[in-house]
Amino acid sequence: MELAHSLLLNEDALAQITEAKRPVFIFEWLRFLDKVLVAANRVDVKEKQKKLVEQLTGLISSAPGPPTRKLLAKNLATLYSIGDTFTVFQTLDKCNEIIKSKDDTPAYLPTKLAAVACVGAFYEKMGRMLGSSFPDTINNLLKALKSAESQGRGEILLSLQKVLSGLGGAAASCHRDIYKNARSLLTDRSMAVRCAVAKCLLELQNEAVFMWTTELENVATLCFKALEGSNYGVRVAVAKLLGTVMATALMPKQAAVMRQNVKRATLEEVLELMATGFLRGGSGFLKSGGEMLKGGGSVSREVRVGVTQAYVVFVTTLGGQWLERNFATFLSHVLDLVSHPRATQTHVEAVYSRRCVSFMLRATLGGLLGEKAQIAAGKEICQAISKQMRAVEAVVNDISGENKAGAADVSASQHVMVCALKELGSLVQSLSATASPLIQEPSIGLLETVTSVLLHPSMAARLAAAWCLRCVAVALPYQLTPLLDRCAERINNLKSSPEAVSGYSFAMAALLGGVHQCPLGIPHSKGKVCSLRIQQHCLPHTDNIATTLLLCPGPSLVRYHLPKMLLLWRNVFPRSQKELEAEKARGDSFSWQVTLEGRAGALCAMRSFVAHCPELLTEDVIRRLMTPIECAMTMMSHVPAIIKVHGAHLKASAAMVRLRLYDILALLPPKTYEGSFNALLRELVAEFTLTDNSANTTTSLLRSLCHYDDSVLMGSWLQETDHKSIEDQLQPNSASGSGALEHDPSSIYLRVPIGEAIPGPLPLGVSVIDASVALFGVVFPHVSFKHRLQMLDHFAECIKQAKGVRQQAVQLNIFTAVLSALKGLAENKSTLGPEEVRKSALALVMGALDNPNPILRCAAGEALGRMAQVVGEATFIARMAQTSFDKLKSARDVVSRTGHSLALGCLHRYVGGIGSGQHLKTSVSILLALAQDGSSHEVQTWALHSLALIVDSSGPMYRGYVEPTLSLVLTLLLTVPPSHTEVHQCLGRCLGALITTVGPELQGNGATISTIRSSCLVGCAIMQDHSDSLVQAAAISCLQQLHMFAPRHVNLSSLVPCLCVHLCSSHLLLRRAAVACLRQLAQREAAEVCEYAMSLAKRAGDSKDSTINPYCVDIVPGLELNITETGLEGVLFGMLDRETDRKLCSDIHDTLGHMLSSLAVEKLSHWLKLCKDVLAATTAVVFEVKDEEDSEKKDEMDDDTMFTGLGEDDKSKPSVAPRWVTRVFAADCLCRIILLCENDKAHFDLAAARSAQAKNLKGDQLVLHLSDLIRMAFMAATDHSNQLRMAGLQALEDIIKKFASVPEPEFPGHVILEQYQANVGAALRPAFSPDTPSDITAKACQVCSTWIGSGVVSDLNDLRRVHNLLVSSLDKVQAGKGSSSQLYSESATTMEKLAVLKAWAEVYVVSMKIKKEAESKPAKPVRSADDDDDDDDLGAGVLPPDSLITLVQPELPSLSRLWLAMLRDYALLTLPAEFSSQLPPDGGAFYTPETIDTARLHYRGSWAPVLHAVALWLSSTGFGAGEEKEEVPSAPSKAPALPQGASFTTKTFEESVEDRMHLMLGVSIEFLCFPRPEEPIEHVMSCLQALFTLLASPCAKIHIAEDQLLAVELLNVLHRLLLTRDPPAVQLQVTAVVQETIRAAQDHLQRQRTSKEEEGEKDSQPCLGEGGDKGELVPGKSLVFAAMELLVFILVRHLPQLNTRVKESPSHVPLRPQRLPEESARLVANTVSILAELPSLCSPAGSMTILPTALFLITGVLRETAVKTADNSVPLPVSAALQGIKTIITSPLARVESMQTQWTGLVRSSLASVLEHSQPDESRPDMDEVSMLTAITLFLLSASNELVGVTVLQKGCMDRFRNALNSSDPWVQARCYQLLLSVFQHSSRALSTPYIHALAPLMVEKLKAVERSRPGTAAELQAVQEGIRVLENLVGMGEEQNRVQLLALLVPTLVSYLLDENAISSAPQVSKGLHDFALQNLMRIGPLYPAAFKIVIGAAPELKIRLESAIRANQASSRAKAAARQAQPTVQAAPTIKLKTSFF
Repeated sequence: MELAHSLLLNEDALAQITEAKRPVFIFEWLRFLDKVLVAANRVDVKEKQKKLVEQLTGLISSAPGPPTRKLLAKNLATLYSIGDTFTVFQTLDKCNEIIKSKDDTPAYLPTKLAAVACVGAFYEKMGRMLGSSFPDTINNLLKALKSAESQGRGEILLSLQKVLSGLGGAAASCHRDIYKNARSLLTDRSMAVRCAVAKCLLELQNEAVFMWTTELENVATLCFKALEGSNYGVRVAVAKLLGTVMATALMPKQAAVMRQNVKRATLEEVLELMATGFLRGGSGFLKSGGEMLKGGGSVSREVRVGVTQAYVVFVTTLGGQWLERNFATFLSHVLDLVSHPRATQTHVEAVYSRRCVSFMLRATLGGLLGEKAQIAAGKEICQAISKQMRAVEAVVNDISGENKAGAADVSASQHVMVCALKELGSLVQSLSATASPLIQEPSIGLLETVTSVLLHPSMAARLAAAWCLRCVAVALPYQLTPLLDRCAERINNLKSSPEAVSGYSFAMAALLGGVHQCPLGIPHSKGKVCSLRIQQHCLPHTDNIATTLLLCPGPSLVRYHLPKMLLLWRNVFPRSQKELEAEKARGDSFSWQVTLEGRAGALCAMRSFVAHCPELLTEDVIRRLMTPIECAMTMMSHVPAIIKVHGAHLKASAAMVRLRLYDILALLPPKTYEGSFNALLRELVAEFTLTDNSANTTTSLLRSLCHYDDSVLMGSWLQETDHKSIEDQLQPNSASGSGALEHDPSSIYLRVPIGEAIPGPLPLGVSVIDASVALFGVVFPHVSFKHRLQMLDHFAECIKQAKGVRQQAVQLNIFTAVLSALKGLAENKSTLGPEEVRKSALALVMGALDNPNPILRCAAGEALGRMAQVVGEATFIARMAQTSFDKLKSARDVVSRTGHSLALGCLHRYVGGIGSGQHLKTSVSILLALAQDGSSHEVQTWALHSLALIVDSSGPMYRGYVEPTLSLVLTLLLTVPPSHTEVHQCLGRCLGALITTVGPELQGNGATISTIRSSCLVGCAIMQDHSDSLVQAAAISCLQQLHMFAPRHVNLSSLVPCLCVHLCSSHLLLRRAAVACLRQLAQREAAEVCEYAMSLAKRAGDSKDSTINPYCVDIVPGLELNITETGLEGVLFGMLDRETDRKLCSDIHDTLGHMLSSLAVEKLSHWLKLCKDVLAATTAVVFEVKDEEDSEKKDEMDDDTMFTGLGEDDKSKPSVAPRWVTRVFAADCLCRIILLCENDKAHFDLAAARSAQAKNLKGDQLVLHLSDLIRMAFMAATDHSNQLRMAGLQALEDIIKKFASVPEPEFPGHVILEQYQANVGAALRPAFSPDTPSDITAKACQVCSTWIGSGVVSDLNDLRRVHNLLVSSLDKVQAGKGSSSQLYSESATTMEKLAVLKAWAEVYVVSMKIKKEAESKPAKPVRSADDDDDDDDLGAGVLPPDSLITLVQPELPSLSRLWLAMLRDYALLTLPAEFSSQLPPDGGAFYTPETIDTARLHYRGSWAPVLHAVALWLSSTGFGAGEEKEEVPSAPSKAPALPQGASFTTKTFEESVEDRMHLMLGVSIEFLCFPRPEEPIEHVMSCLQALFTLLASPCAKIHIAEDQLLAVELLNVLHRLLLTRDPPAVQLQVTAVVQETIRAAQDHLQRQRTSKEEEGEKDSQPCLGEGGDKGELVPGKSLVFAAMELLVFILVRHLPQLNTRVKESPSHVPLRPQRLPEESARLVANTVSILAELPSLCSPAGSMTILPTALFLITGVLRETAVKTADNSVPLPVSAALQGIKTIITSPLARVESMQTQWTGLVRSSLASVLEHSQPDESRPDMDEVSMLTAITLFLLSASNELVGVTVLQKGCMDRFRNALNSSDPWVQARCYQLLLSVFQHSSRALSTPYIHALAPLMVEKLKAVERSRPGTAAELQAVQEGIRVLENLVGMGEEQNRVQLLALLVPTLVSYLLDENAISSAPQVSKGLHDFALQNLMRIGPLYPAAFKIVIGAAPELKIRLESAIRANQASSRAKAAARQAQPTVQAAPTIKLKTSFF
């Protein structure tokens, strides 16, 4: 392939490759040329132009395939437009010669077509440069057109279209000829030709004025004829032509009008023309006279659907503003269409017409108008409805019967009503909360208008009105309750009118059905009232609705009414056979109708119950349900007899009963009705084999039961277009697409199926068959084999009996049932049965594989595959495969070849690659052969489809066949005519499957892989260029897969622009494919994708011609792709406003999400601007701007400005402001951006951001955009739309949390958010207005507490604004449960109240924290920095530390009560289900029993802060000690809501303390036992802080200490929490709680001891404390044991080296001790200090049990954490360990005689291990010797008795000291001297003497040596000073007689430190310091020991001389410098090293 990449065709290479590969090589070269010509240097091109032209023209006659000729023509045209144009006319003539040639052989056809294509391309590219030659060319083409076959006709027409587009107005002379010739081809046999004509005429009408003036009617008639018998593609093309021509006729293009004076059509004329098509179809206006008299001939459905699409094109072309101005006319016109008798001849036709009109309205109104304009349109629709309704009332009230025509009007008006109400409902629902002005404005009276229709005589209109009310209620949930009330009241008042009762019942049913879409629900009392009302007043007919109402809101309500309902249902049916017989005997036809309807209703209610309340379906309930169901089944068998007696009009009611029965049985487990299988199956089989049914009704389920991928064979991909709702009418099965509410009124309250806007149940006849088929599938797997065989044989018999059309219908139904049964078998994992059953089934299936109906063949293939799956035996599969092989080898007819090739594919699909491996080779070879059968494209399609199935299911086993399959795919892509789109679609499927099979191998670089890869890319390129949107979509998904496996080889620079263009395609599937692909690309390479999309925008900017749309032809009118500076992101945001497809929208969301995650931080301003533009586009703004433009335009309407090219100037801005859904998404994006910036602190530092900005660095900080962020959040939070308000408040909360602590650099002491407090207050205020929904108020409370707690605002008066909002909400909470006006369910009230309490709790917690911090700080004067003007006003600038508490204080009495009540509720709600009997029957303080399930969720979200707040309150008020006196009777009305309701007098204070302790500990322990993983970590923290606060108060300490098991449980729970939660903050908080628990136990023990001592039984009493005499600690009961477990866990977690097992394991590598992170260090320190406290809780024996462990751990911690630090500070764990050692060694245990030996042993071993750890050792070079020495010294000082005389230890200790003295580190020396001093001074001489003897000599030597090396640093100087101090102390300690010797050591040393007077001035500072220090000491020692001093000085004269000279010098200098003397004492002050903790 690489050889093809050259400017000239490489002819040598071409000659060397095989014949088969040449077309691919040539195509690859043309592709390369196409890219390179545009970019190449013109000079190079001109040099080679001659040769190139030769090569290219040579290719024309080499019979190129369709894609090749397209590229060839394009390249030739490009070549001429770049290079010289001399030879262009020669080439043109050559082409014309070829076209004229008389050779008609098929072999010559490709050459002719290539010539035609070239001509088209030349004119398109060069246009008027070829000016003079065009008449000949056009005549030539037109001549050829007459004689050409279909492929040629299509190609010529496309060429003509290009010629016209290139020449523009210049070709005017030929326009009429072209029109005349093309016109007749609009009704061509070939659909592809019809499409081509439509495109050609569409191009022609741009310039040919006559088309939309004189010829307008003819064009319309032509289009209607073209639509007859059309396919989807033709309908789209013709609709586009018709719509555009009509729009142009109404608003002509300026240029054309200037040339000829034309009469413009009026809107009425145009609409009238369109209406003829809708109502009369393609028949001419004259012919139809006779037919009309006969009353026959309804419009063909294809025409109606096509005209409907044309209406939409018409309006879209004219644009949104036109529609806005002319909406009233348009509306009345389309509503007239549906009231016309021709549109509603039969019921089904009427439904079809209604759907068409609804589609017109939805497509135009929903898409083109902004929210403001939609509201205006809503008004118009309301007026239309009320006008119709007035007319109807006039007829209904006209009793005299004069108005005979009126009755017909009423029946026509029902259809108008249905359309108008449906559209109104959809409009309100899409506007959601933004529709409130429409509802509230009294002048419109929307609700009155709609409710008036509930009295319409026609059921369809009543149902539509009910549906519309449901839409209103879902959009505006606050309307739900009032609407229900109104309906209930009206039913009561109008019970005499059957219409009113029926209409209002429908309305209530619909409203209750909508409840599940309103998260806030309705009050439960309402549900009860409604159902009772209906039950009182309904006819039996609506009884079903009555009970169903209860079933919609869900199980919680139903639970209460279930017994009543079961009874009611049982009484509807006869109890026994006898009663049934009696019934048959009596009753007339009316009473039977009523009875049947009542029973259908009961069954429907039961079905709702089973569907919506599965959790209530116990065995018992199912058994009780079966009674009425079995009665119903028995009754069914008697109904035919009854119908015989009473007449056929009962048939419908009977069918309804059957439908309901089948529906409910399908939902119940088949085991429950096994006994009735026989009777039931008889009914079912009779139903779908049409035994008693003369109509040939077919089921609608076959499509859904066949595999989705087979749609290409059945044409049902039409499901996936924008026109789905009208295209459904054209599907072949009965009544397809004729869904309407009146077919099954129950659908008004059932859940709407996903993806449908309005429920559309099919007509009863079809629904019953559907239900029977579905139920057959459920029952079949449970039937015995014998019965299965009987049924299958019966099926074959039925098919044989039926003839003609009926046979097709029966066969379709039977096949659907068989498929349904096989599917059921597969799902139940059961088998089909023995041989004879299989035979029978196989015969049935095989017979249908040759059926001429493609749908049946499809079903048969599917059934065969499923049979193979269910039988699962290799021999059976082999037999089936062999049958198909044989058939395919022999058969020649299309039908059997297609059927059997599909059978092979389905076998592989359901058995998988392994099961069918041995047939793979044969299958593939047969299918490859069939795929090459050019004579029948149908065979090719089916064969390729099956091949794709095989490739898909074989997986890697197919790898060997990839190359041949791939080369076949390429060959076919290059040769099959593009008009056979199905073949191309299947080729696309094959290519995709092949890419998946090769998979990741595609990245490789081997020769074969490269070939495969380039073949795949060539295939994709061919499909991308195809004209059919589905083929383009397939190309995109292939490229997407390639990109997944081999991303480097997919060229994004060409793919992305192509995808961007497809985003505006008019084909849904293509848009879906493009977005799905973009989503995948954006996941990996978002930046590149955005860049390439922008490059497309630049290209469009550079060249204003049509190059922007080289990829696809069909773009939505008025939606040219417009990438502005907002880039692809902007386009995607714009799409969100237009698209309604759920999959597409979710993909767009994902794509934008990926882009945002990878790009938002780098391009912050860009993304924020995007969000801001979307959010700021409140609808008002956009429309004001437009109105100004319009006012100018009205003056110059005829001028060029209004419509150049149909309004391109308007289109540059998006026509519609972003809708609320998009705005909500933008607000979510805003939150995500803030979250993304979180990781980088720079985004939250204003000073840094400003300096970076000043330096103009790249990079953009979030903090600079703060005002925009606040503004966006504010806009969103104050919008109409509730969802947007929620998102806005969420954003506001995020902003406050993230920016609360960012300081304002210009005003120190203030934060940046302070300036926005007004905005925050204003954003929050509306959320607290009384009519705001609860969820928004709840969210706003959360934001309030965040704002108050963030500490941003320091002035109380400013805080009050927000604070007052919370106060007002608190009043609402205190109003108690029975507040009067309730719009939403009780759980919504619960949510709101709990949110308020939670917010207050959070504020209280923060205020207490501030107060505590303020108390712990030293008091300082309030004014310090700013003593300026406002001295008198104290509160203004600085917040008095306890100010927040002053805001909360007044509310505390009531708050604390509510909080406790809430915790009590929460505690009850968390009880497991088995204790549910203990729950209070009438609910708790804030929830009602019905809403218990939803209430749980709300409590779960808000209990934690409340718990913390209550703990703070209890501990600060001493458990509410003073509150009894303040108890006020104004508490909430419910007694249980009070902590001490009426009974507080009887409770003592102790009892109330105990109750509250139980509550608090219960809630905490329950939660901490098992915190759900999804619980936020804040809850865990709150809970732990609450426990800590609680245990800090004395009452609680007493309580927990007295119940030791409680404390043990608490510690066990905390241990478990540590195992599951990692964050250090949690672990620290846990240690704090443990510490408090241990302290409580210690205090308790202390109290016990004191009381025992007071009783004076000191000795007789056994030891207090754990462990008693034996010292045994029982796990589970022992607090100490529990604490040890937990502490050991923490230590081992952070210092795994402590665990001895780790060391013994073979894989252990000894870790070097390292510095712990700060949080771990604090944690370990806390743990060690708790550990040291534990022995004090034990009796002496008990403490001996745990001491070894404790000491082992503490010394271990010391060893592991004693690491040298740079600043010589002591790490926290070390100081804790030292403190712990001291605590333990000095504990009173040492004085207990009984334990003496054990104790001594312990102390010695501990010291030994410390000595061992402190052994200097190369593995631990950075051990902190000082800490180890300190530990040793601690032992020596505190446990001197146990250690005296133990020589081993003594030697060890001395070694350590010696090492330290010899240390090179002066700091170690200094500390060593200090420690030695304390040892030397120890009171026990027995201890100190050996040390003095051993170490003093070494010291003296060290100090003497200083003379030779004077200290050079302060640290060294200090070491010397410490040493001298020890010597001085030794001198002092010595006895008098030895003093001289001792001084003889000290004095000479000191004198040797003195400098002589000359050296002193030049000596360094440290040296001077030493001199001064020595001098002072000498001067101090002299007077202390005068006698000895004299002796020593006297003995050595040189000492005396040095000393005297030094003193003299000192006196002289002190006189000279008084200052020097002041500096001296600072050197001599206390030792400069201070330990953090004094251990001595």
